[in-house]
Amino acid sequence: MRDWPLYEIFIRSKNGLNHKHVGSLHASDPQMAIQNARDVYTRRNEGVSIWVVEANHITASNPDDAEVLFDPATDKIYRHPTFYELPEALKHM
Repeated sequence: MRDWPLYEIFIRSKNGLNHKHVGSLHASDPQMAIQNARDVYTRRNEGVSIWVVEANHITASNPDDAEVLFDPATDKIYRHPTFYELPEALKHM
């Protein structure tokens, strides 16, 4: 098992919803990863689709780079509608 690759597991709980990351597991190949993910993460029939991705194929940003990576969004005030006046009829927005 030490030589088996690590797989990241994503489950879609209902048709039309996004897949969500639910955990990781080691498996000898993708088919075994799907079967093990089914046994481990969908014991109560909550899944309709399983994705498995070998962890070494995932590229992620570094949390230390968050300021540089996400900073440009702060100068786009039009993405945050804080300056709009809402009508009185909209009480729960």
